[in-house]
Formats: sequence, C-alpha cells, structure tokens
Amino acid sequence: MTRTPSLGAISPGLQRVAQLARDNPEMVFTTLAHHIDETFLKKAYELTRKDGAPGIDGKTGAQYATNLEGNLKDLLNRAKSGTYRAPPVRRAYIPKGNGEKRPLGIPTFEDKVLQRAVKEVLEAVYEQDFKDCSWGFRPGRDAHGALKALWDGVRGLGGCWLLEVDIRKFFDTVDHVHLRNILDQRIGDGVVRRLIGKWLNAGVMEGLELSHPQAGTPQGGVISPLLANVYLHEVLDTWFERDVRPRMKGRVFLVRYADDFVIGIEEEEDAHQIMGVLPKRFGKYGLTLHPDKTRLIDFRRPDRHTRLPGESGAEGPSSFDFLAFTHVWGRSRHGYWTVRQLTAKDRFVRALRKVVDFVREHRHMPIKEQHRLLCLKVKGHYGYFGLTCNMRRVSAFRKAVRYAWFTWLSRRAERRSLTWSEFDQLEKRWPLPPPRLPRSVFRRPARA
Repeated sequence: MTRTPSLGAISPGLQRVAQLARDNPEMVFTTLAHHIDETFLKKAYELTRKDGAPGIDGKTGAQYATNLEGNLKDLLNRAKSGTYRAPPVRRAYIPKGNGEKRPLGIPTFEDKVLQRAVKEVLEAVYEQDFKDCSWGFRPGRDAHGALKALWDGVRGLGGCWLLEVDIRKFFDTVDHVHLRNILDQRIGDGVVRRLIGKWLNAGVMEGLELSHPQAGTPQGGVISPLLANVYLHEVLDTWFERDVRPRMKGRVFLVRYADDFVIGIEEEEDAHQIMGVLPKRFGKYGLTLHPDKTRLIDFRRPDRHTRLPGESGAEGPSSFDFLAFTHVWGRSRHGYWTVRQLTAKDRFVRALRKVVDFVREHRHMPIKEQHRLLCLKVKGHYGYFGLTCNMRRVSAFRKAVRYAWFTWLSRRAERRSLTWSEFDQLEKRWPLPPPRLPRSVFRRPARA
C-alpha cells in the first residue's frame, strides 16, 4: 500500500520534538507553532488532495494554487496572529451499506492545508504516546495491520471470548471539555490550541442553515482522525493497559482502528467483567455504547467449545465483522483450525453495486476506456480484500463484475444484443485481472 509521506519525517525540528516526547512522557509542549513556517505550509499544501470537493467558499485546489505563495503567506500570518477564522464545514451525506446516510463535513481547501500542518506537529508528540493496539489513521499503520493483529491475537489464545463494541455516533459526541482536558496533558502551545478550539467551534453549514454543535470533532477534516485517536487513547487504550489487563485472570488483547475495536479475552469471567465496566468507562467521557451492536461472542476454537445446551452466556462458536471482513473458524488445507477472514456480505454487495452503477452509466464509453477503469476497480478490490483464505469471495466478485459488464454492454442502444460468444472474444483482448490474494496473514504487516 502506498502511504502518504509525513511532514514529521521530513522536518528535523519535528524529529527533535518526537525525541523529547519519547524521552519525557509527562512533558507539556508549550512551543510548537514555530515549526509551522512558509516552507512547512508549502509541504502541507503538496500533501493535500487537490481534487477534493470544495468547502463553503467554493474554492478548489487549482484556484488556490494560482497565487500559492501569497495565499500561504497570508494564511501563516493569520494563523500566528490569531486572526484566522475557521470557516464552517459544508455538510454533505454519503450512503451507508444499510441504506442510511452518513454525514460528512467538507472544510475549505485552505482549512485542509492548515489542519494538515497542525496535525503533523501534533503527530510528532502523540505518535510517541499511542499504543500498539491502535491502528487507524497513523503513519505506517493501516487496516491490514489491524486485521493481522486480530488474527494473531485470536490464534495466540487458541480462540477466545470476543467483545465486539460499537460506539454510538462517536465523531458526533466527542465531548469538547474532556478533549481539551486530555490535550492539556501534552499540548500547551497557545497558537496550536487556539486553532484547535476554532475548528471545534467552527460550525456546520447545511444548505443555508448554520449550526454550532456543542460536541463532536470536524468530520471530514484532516485533523479529526488524530483528535479521535487522542481521545480514545485516553478513554480506552491507556485505561486498558493500566487498569484492565493487570486485573484479568487470563490473557487479553485489544485491537482498535479509529472508533472500531474488539477485545479478545481468554477467560469467560474476565469477559463478563470487562463487558460490565466498559459502558461506565465510556459514559464517564460522554460516550455511549450501542446496546444492540455491542455483544459478547464465544469465539473459542470449535474443537475446544464445551458449552452445554441451556448454559448462560454468549452463543458460539460464532462469527463477527471487523473492518469489512467476517471472521469465522475454518479448516486450513492441512486440516488445522484457523481463523478465516472473508469479505463481509454487506461490503461485497456494496462494492458490486458500485461497479454495476459504473458499467450501466458508462456503457457507451469506448471499450478500451471502460476496460481500463474496470481494471482499476477490480484491482482495488483485490488490494483490500485479497487476504489468505478469501479466494472464493474474491473470485465471486470478479465473476459478478464480468457478468455485469456483459449485461450492460449487451444493452448498448446502437447495436443488437451481445452474445456470450462475442463477449468471450472481446475478453481475449480486454481481460479483467484474474483473482489474486496479494496479502497474507502469515507475513508481518509492513511498517513505514
């Protein structure tokens, strides 16, 4: 996977900040803003997507670049002097797999540049604090690393009780007071803290209506995932390592990707204890666990499952979904029990629906261009879902894409219906990529 380079890895000044943070875990940094200069902002601009949707000012990346040096200089002056005004984010909605829509905030392009610069400065400090259980939106870490850690954790325990947790509307309910208190423990720079405060209070523009939520982080903003990680680092990760793990009778592990996380627990008694205290811990910080989507699963290995009918507790052995994969026990080629990570059915349907919509809407496009774009989509699917033991569903996806392509090519109005024989000939010249599994659970996740 190609990773976006980090400004922190480029700047010698931030490397020194990182070393200080690593050597002094209790240190509060009061001078950070001086690392953000015109050169730093220029690099932040280069790392910011130029093709994203514009914010409320309607200005695109291309328009901002017409006077780049002047714009960045003015932005820096306003940020340092305190006259920068964080514009409200433009509210948009993206479809979810269950038919609902997820709200998304779209900042202005200039705001994205400044947020990226501040994010990189904060990251130099917090990357030294974050735990190994955290995988989301961090340099050198990704969803496949989380999946590998989960696979290793379950296998290491020979199966376990697994707590699957869903935080209800996390990004909308982050408490600003608690977040500021958590930031106080590490960040005391006035310029940086003032900018974060402005982003938290910037408001949301939906149509012509402006609202100012009293909680939540700026969804869609570059800095939002980092603030979420900072919040959950205190609420969950540190608490789990400091208070939970030492009190357990058996082994436990935590795997978190942003606000999605699972806890593996060796002993049933420990599992019920954690499930009992978790809502109280999150409630202390203004967060609520979804009662229907938070559940305890008996994910012990099938040949070690000894629960008798009618016994209390979770049903099992079962399956669970995490990061678009369904995790189930199955047999390897050599007959050993292993955890299989399969494309979740709802994600399979969602991915296929997008391809079907594409071939329907672009069926009159030249075949060469259709083929090029379809190959990119199929390879992208393989790149994420091509894990060990998932060949059957990856192959099924390619087969379904092939059928959808044939179906809509045969409906091109300018010619008679395409036959399968003719499509086979077309495919010889324009073949779809064959199914492949580029990722293995037996290899260690790549590091940056």
